[in-house]
Amino acid sequence: MPTVAIERDLLYTHLGRTYSDEAFDELCFEFGIELDEITSERHEVLKGQANLTEKQLAAYSDKVVYKIDVPANRYDLLCVEGLSRALRIFLGDMEAPEYKLLEPESMTTMTVQKGNVDQIRPFVVCAILRDLAFDEHRYASFIDLQDQLHRNLCRQRTLVAIGTHDLDSIQRPFVYDARVPSDIEFVPLTPNDRSFNAKELLGFYNTDPTAKHLKPYTSIIQDSPLYPVILDSQETVLSLPPIINGSKSKITLDTKNVFIECTATDLTKANIVLDTVVCMFSEYCSKPFSVEPVVVNYVDALNSIVDSYTTPKLFTRRERARVDFCNSLIGIQLSAQEIKELCNKVQLGPAVLLENDTILDVQVPPTRSDILHAVDIAEDIGIAYGYNNIQKKVPSTCTVGAELPLNQFADLLRDEIARAGYTEVLTHGLCSIHENFTALGRPVTAAVSLLNPANIEYQIVRTTLLTGLLKTLQHNKSASFTSGFKLFEISDVVYVDDKHVVTETIVGTKNARRLCAVYAGPTSGFEVIHGLVDRIMTLSEVAPEAEYIANSAKSDEEKYRVSREGWTYTIAPLEESDPSAGTFFPGRAASILLSTPHQGRRSIGTFGIIHPNVLSNFDIQYPSSCVELDLESLM
Repeated sequence: MPTVAIERDLLYTHLGRTYSDEAFDELCFEFGIELDEITSERHEVLKGQANLTEKQLAAYSDKVVYKIDVPANRYDLLCVEGLSRALRIFLGDMEAPEYKLLEPESMTTMTVQKGNVDQIRPFVVCAILRDLAFDEHRYASFIDLQDQLHRNLCRQRTLVAIGTHDLDSIQRPFVYDARVPSDIEFVPLTPNDRSFNAKELLGFYNTDPTAKHLKPYTSIIQDSPLYPVILDSQETVLSLPPIINGSKSKITLDTKNVFIECTATDLTKANIVLDTVVCMFSEYCSKPFSVEPVVVNYVDALNSIVDSYTTPKLFTRRERARVDFCNSLIGIQLSAQEIKELCNKVQLGPAVLLENDTILDVQVPPTRSDILHAVDIAEDIGIAYGYNNIQKKVPSTCTVGAELPLNQFADLLRDEIARAGYTEVLTHGLCSIHENFTALGRPVTAAVSLLNPANIEYQIVRTTLLTGLLKTLQHNKSASFTSGFKLFEISDVVYVDDKHVVTETIVGTKNARRLCAVYAGPTSGFEVIHGLVDRIMTLSEVAPEAEYIANSAKSDEEKYRVSREGWTYTIAPLEESDPSAGTFFPGRAASILLSTPHQGRRSIGTFGIIHPNVLSNFDIQYPSSCVELDLESLM
C-alpha cells in the first residue's frame, strides 16, 4: 500500500476540522485507510543520523506528520487535496465536485509524429490548468503527487511519465516527436547551468552523484536509436520523457497557467494519470474544478492526420449493482433508498434506482478508476455504512474447513511422484498460440485468449501442461541428462466451455486439473513413463484389466492389489485422429483408457515418445517421452 506523508496542521486546515490523534485514527479506519505512523521530519532524520548537533537538527521541522497508508488503486488519495476532499465528502461537509472541460477561444494542439514515437513511447495526453494559484504547500503537494504516481500507477515511469510546464514561458502549438539523441539539445532542470545533448545528459545522470535520483530511469530509453521529446512551436525542448523537463518551462510559485503532458506506453493508464492530476489541482483554479482540453493529432510522414482525440477525458461513467447483492455481500439489510443515499458519501452519487428498486445505478467520477465491478460498489457502500455498524451474528450454517478432495489427492500424488525421482516444476499459465498448438504438432482449437496481451508469449491460457515442461527442458540444457532428466507438474489447464455453470452463471470456461511428466535422456525412456502411468494408477486404486496385466510377469501379485470395485484401466494405441497424435512419434504413443461403474470406458490421457519435430521446435537435444492425464477422472 502506498504511504502518504502529510503535515497534520495542513491536513486539518484542508478538512476544516481538528481531531485528536486517536479520533483521526478512528476516522481513517472508518474510511478504509490506515494511520500508519505519527512522526515529524526531525524525528525521521534522527532515526538514521543519531549524532547530529542541535544546530543541524534545527534545520529540520518538528511539525507533526501523519503517515497514512492508502489502497494501492486509490490514486485520488495520494495527495492532501484528494485525501481531504474524499474525507470531507465522507463526513458530509461537501458534495462531490463536478469536473468540467472549458471551451477555450483557441484550442491548443499537440502534434504527434506517429512514425517516430511508435518506436519508443507511442502515446501522449495533455491538459491545461488556467489561473492556478500556487503557494508553498500547494507547489510541494503538486510535485509530490507526481512522484507518488510515478512510483505506483506509472511503474517507475515505464508506463507513464508526467511533464508539467509554465505555459506562459513557451509557445503553442506543441510537438511530440522521437529524434536521434545527438539532435536533442537543451538545458535540463538538473543541472540547469549548461546545455546537453540527450546522449550526453543520460551519460551524466548515470555517473554524477548529484543526479542519482534520475539514474534509475535512464535505462528506459538509453539503448533506443530515437529518444522521445516534447517541443514547442519554436523548437524549444520542454521535456525529454521519461527522464527530465527542460529548464525554460520550469514551474515556480509564480506560475499561473500549467501545461501538463503525459507520455506513455499504455494509453489507458495515461488517461487515468492525467485525470488524477487535473482533478486534484483544478480546485486551485480561478474556476474551480475546470480544465482546458488539448487536441492531440497523430500525423504520418506526409503530415496527414491519421488519428486524433481530445484530452483530458474526465470520463464519468455509470456502473450497476443489484441491491440484494450489496446487502448480501456486506451482511446488512438496508432499503434501496438507504443504499442510494450512502453512495453520496463515497463519491458514487447521484445514484438512481432501476427495475422496481432492485438495481442500483451509480455515477463513477473520473477520480475513481478503481471502480470496476459490482463488488467495488458494494465495498464502498459497506464503508459508507460503517464496518463498525455491521452487527456480529452467528453464521446460519456451520462448516468445518478442510482441504478439497482434489487438492488432497494432488498433494499425495506429488509426494509419490517426487519419490520416483521426478522434480516438480511450476510453469506459467499463459503461453503463445504457437507454443500451445503448432509447436506441439496439434491443430489450433478454441482457447481462452487475452484481449490485450503484454507480449506474444502471453496470448492464451494454456490447454496443456506439456508446453511448460518442454520450455523448462529448453532452459536447462546445462543440466546433466546422462541418467535421465525427469520433470512433472500437477496444475490446472483451462478450456472453453459454454455449458459450465458456477453459482448459476455460465462462465464460458472450465478449469481442469492435469498431471504431466516428461523424461529426457540418452534414450527415449518410454518404459520409464509407462512405469509412471502404472504407478499413478496403483496409487489411485485403479486395477489393470485382465488382458493388460496378463502381459506382466507379476500378474500373480494382483490378488494383493487394493483397488476400487469396478474401476479398471488399460492402454491402447493412440488413434491418428486424436488431436494430440502429432505430438508423438508414430506408433509409439498410447491412450490411457479408464473404466468406471457409472461412465464406462473413456480416454483420460496419453503417453508416448515425443516426435523429433516437436523436440526441435523447443530446441531439446535429447529423445524424450511424456504423459499427460486428467486427475479429476480418477476421483
